[in-house]
Amino acid sequence: MMPIAVVGIDCRLPGAPDKDAFWRLLMDGVVADSEVPSQRWDVDAYYRSDGAPGSTNTRRGHFIDNVDTFDNDFFGIAPVEAGALDPQQRLLLESTWRAIEDAGIDPRSLAGTPTGVFVGIMSSEWSNLQILDFAGLTAVRGTGSGYFMAANRISYHLGLTGPSVAIDSACSSSLTAVHQGCAALRSGEADTVIAAGANLILTPSLSIFYTQAGLSAPDGRCKPFGLGADGIGRGEGVAAVVLRRLDDALADGQPIYAVVKSSVTNHDGRSNGITAPSRRSQVELMRRALSLAEVEAGQVGFVEAHGTGTVLGDMIEANALGDVHKTRAGEPCLLGSVKGNIGHTEGSAGIAAFIKTCLSLHHGVLPPTVFGDNANPALRLAEHGLQLADGPRKLPANGTLGAVSSFGLGGSNAHAILETAPATALPVPGAIGVLTISAPSAQALRRNAESMSAALETLDTTQVASWCRSTNVVKRSNRHRLVVAGDRDTLIDRIRQFAAGAGVDLVSSTPPHRAPAGVGLLFSGQGSQYPGMTRRLYDAHPIYRANLDSAAAALDPHVGSDLLATIFGRTAGLDHTSLAQPALFAVSYALGKTLLQSRIRVRFGIGHSVGEIAAACLAGVFTLDTAAKLIATRARLMGALPPGGAMIAVDLSVEQVQELVAGEPGCGIAAINGPRSVTISGDADSVARAETLIRQHGGKAKTLATSHAFHSPLMEPMVADFRREMAGLEPGPAEFPLFSTVLGREVDGAEMTVDYWAGQICSPVLFFDAVQAALRTGRANYLAEAGPKPALLPLARQGGLPPQTRSLTLCSGPDSDGTELLGVAATMMRDGYSPDLATLYGGSAGPPQRIPPYVFDTSSRFWFDGPITYRRQPAQTAETHAGDPVGEPADTEQPQIGAEGGVLALIADVGGYSVTTLGRSKRLADDLGYDSLLQLRLLDRLRAEYPPLHDITVAEVLPRSHSVGDLVDFVMERLDEGGTAR
Repeated sequence: MMPIAVVGIDCRLPGAPDKDAFWRLLMDGVVADSEVPSQRWDVDAYYRSDGAPGSTNTRRGHFIDNVDTFDNDFFGIAPVEAGALDPQQRLLLESTWRAIEDAGIDPRSLAGTPTGVFVGIMSSEWSNLQILDFAGLTAVRGTGSGYFMAANRISYHLGLTGPSVAIDSACSSSLTAVHQGCAALRSGEADTVIAAGANLILTPSLSIFYTQAGLSAPDGRCKPFGLGADGIGRGEGVAAVVLRRLDDALADGQPIYAVVKSSVTNHDGRSNGITAPSRRSQVELMRRALSLAEVEAGQVGFVEAHGTGTVLGDMIEANALGDVHKTRAGEPCLLGSVKGNIGHTEGSAGIAAFIKTCLSLHHGVLPPTVFGDNANPALRLAEHGLQLADGPRKLPANGTLGAVSSFGLGGSNAHAILETAPATALPVPGAIGVLTISAPSAQALRRNAESMSAALETLDTTQVASWCRSTNVVKRSNRHRLVVAGDRDTLIDRIRQFAAGAGVDLVSSTPPHRAPAGVGLLFSGQGSQYPGMTRRLYDAHPIYRANLDSAAAALDPHVGSDLLATIFGRTAGLDHTSLAQPALFAVSYALGKTLLQSRIRVRFGIGHSVGEIAAACLAGVFTLDTAAKLIATRARLMGALPPGGAMIAVDLSVEQVQELVAGEPGCGIAAINGPRSVTISGDADSVARAETLIRQHGGKAKTLATSHAFHSPLMEPMVADFRREMAGLEPGPAEFPLFSTVLGREVDGAEMTVDYWAGQICSPVLFFDAVQAALRTGRANYLAEAGPKPALLPLARQGGLPPQTRSLTLCSGPDSDGTELLGVAATMMRDGYSPDLATLYGGSAGPPQRIPPYVFDTSSRFWFDGPITYRRQPAQTAETHAGDPVGEPADTEQPQIGAEGGVLALIADVGGYSVTTLGRSKRLADDLGYDSLLQLRLLDRLRAEYPPLHDITVAEVLPRSHSVGDLVDFVMERLDEGGTAR
């Protein structure tokens, strides 16, 4: 049978708000019982110690906290609908989201995929109360009720297109859901499956039933296989697991808790009572599971039994287990039951036991079973080859098999065999990463940032990179994002700054982009080189290292030396033109290549002088080998010219400089870098005279440290030799737009012949013109400089770069710490883009790590005062305050008076919102949960409230009313037409 991997887990169980707390509760042997909460029912009204008709014999049970809280805003559900939802549906939505995150998956990335949802659920007391309130029955109460919606609501809100099924087989419902999910994966009907279970105890009805049936323990506790077993104690809980085919999970590098080797279901048939378990059926069930898993009973290390703690149920189950295990040799099979800790959670009992089994295999320990003071000797466990786990039991280090059973009242049974997950690769050590946190609102972002900060404080510093990589994948898709780069202490410090109201530059509220980021690439010219350039990046970044090694290998035969040694300052010569230009080319090429590999879209490339060769090579105009020959030949011939000449940078306009140097034929303009940034080059005497004139006219001049007067007539003697050596140069088409600093316009790759490069040697560098031409063709999201320090970025900014085009630094200069590419990743992700993180990190970080799940808002509570009136109690918390530094600005355009105010009030009333929360930018569907039912109700109210709107149709208003502002404007236009708007 095809193995199925359990890759994600989330649960809310009595005494345990998450899976980690659940594991601690199990290991500590805690019994999480309490008196029935007053919110549920008046326990005194129904409790009778003698279990008289119509009463329950216990005041206690196992309950989860805060079942009335729900983060409806996160799921885009209007308050009026949230109040009508069965709380089991609400809790399933939240638990499913967290389980998917735990699997290392961005939940929003599953939209449109054939992901299946199977939910075990056996009671819906909230729904019963709603449906029987005939006078108060509404559309949202109808969709908020019913078992069918338990799974369908998950599929709807996550956009899943696979099978979506709610399953009621009583107490075996949720383990049957796991079984059906595994079957869907094996059949190919789904590629990912969410299996879940839910049970809430809202009325005393089932407690009364259990009492009258003689199944209820007076103390409200289950004592599975214990001497004092006297019935069940009821429990509640919500849990979800994420399942994948094992091969798929391994291929995607997902962390795995355990592997399902087989799962089976059957029914008792006609036995000695519809509520009595069948020993024969249980034996057949377990033997079939063993056969499908292709294992022997003696290989099973433990069984997580149904173990309700009823005298009859325990006896039949122990005997059935004995029929399977009593002949085993060696160690007895360990026996456990989670019901001793959390009670019998009915519809979610199977998945609670399943999760305990997964966690036991994951941790290599079987927790103790709480069964009272002594095991029941009448069960003859030892004779049956069984041993009750009366304390934590270490499981074999090389892995083991575990089984889990769940038997339903009515005869529907389920059983699964699981094994320890296969060993997976360890995370690649890395102390620096890019942390991503996202949420739908600024307040939610702050709440989740605090959770991340707490987790970081206990994280091993060597795991920061792989841990952060998991946040990049899982936590990226909500609108408000906090993205920071650094080591663990830096990350914690920046998060704390954000929590304190600072660090606004670390956050963004732009929607995620589907298209890759558009980047304009600048390639540095000679003069930006320095010994040791990019050394830190080279040491830390394998992909950059490979790219630089490739460039150096292509250049070494032409330069006749170890170019890497020159670049890193181990040998002298970097100041000599013959090595400076090849070294600069190698660094620019490697930086640009690394950025290109990160899944960006190059909007344009501009190379400053020698930088044009790197630009052309990366655009595919030349191969690396051809470009290496081109740059090395150029550098060697220039370096062989007699030294001398001079270059100065001037802060006057081009026209002023041209006028001043007109009388000096020995020098001229070498570069136009900006509207008041010009370089003059030529023989030393001519440049000196020009400098005197410039200063006399109020200009400033700075002497540049160069070996030659580049881009001046002094370069002319080497042009003929250059033409001869590069004859036959065959350029190809450019793969992205190139803007020439020779021509000041876009240039086709085919134009970059030997004539082009020969002319470039003495021609002025028209950098400013090239930038202007590039910006006129289309806006780049970013401008990045492929060079050892940001020399061109400031010039481009001075030349009129739009303020919304942000700068990316690939290497910051001599003080570079080698983390700039991580900063690039942080900037892009903060802005909603999804670059290839493996490239920007420098390689794989290994398998995903478990990271903290999303922290939902608990300030809104939805409950009922009796069967008719819902109560919403939005608590005011410290995180809701004015002057929030993050997120959308306060909407100051809320219409509050006249007809506009009336329309806004109507929108608020239909959805159950406060008017003050409805800004014009709020999206009706995505933000406020106005689905088809609420939209129709809103239109009906508009027609009734405003007679001129009597004839409006759904097709007329909804396609053009995406936001609150859209709808208000539409109504006002129609009222203005009828003369009734004011």
